Amino acid sequence: MGRDTIADIITSIRNADMNRKGTVQIASTNISENIIKILLQEGFIENVRKHREDNKTFFVLTLRHRRNRKVLYKTSLNLKRISRPGLRIYSNYQKIPRILGGMGIVILSTSRGIMTDREARLERIGGEVLCYIW
Repeated sequence: MGRDTIADIITSIRNADMNRKGTVQIASTNISENIIKILLQEGFIENVRKHREDNKTFFVLTLRHRRNRKVLYKTSLNLKRISRPGLRIYSNYQKIPRILGGMGIVILSTSRGIMTDREARLERIGGEVLCYIW
């Protein structure tokens, strides 16, 4: 069985956010690098640095947290994997879903690379719906 790297990224970030961790380590791949760039551009994470240790490279993400969260299991960052290896979900540019009326983002894998829903609509290109983030 192959590994689902996108699900690993999403799960690592979600678990760190639920446990109020400040940083997360994610294995360095081309897909993870593109997804992390989108998260950084959209303001869901504060900082990213690339770290190398024993011939393994990984990203260290600094998560953005709300200061006075009183509810224990309420997360400030919600991520949901949509397309998975067992069930691929594709969408054309006209039917790309809007998350929270445009407040959240959809990450798509298109023929021109991994991009957000806004970029895909502007370029009038569809693709595989990877995940929702809000």
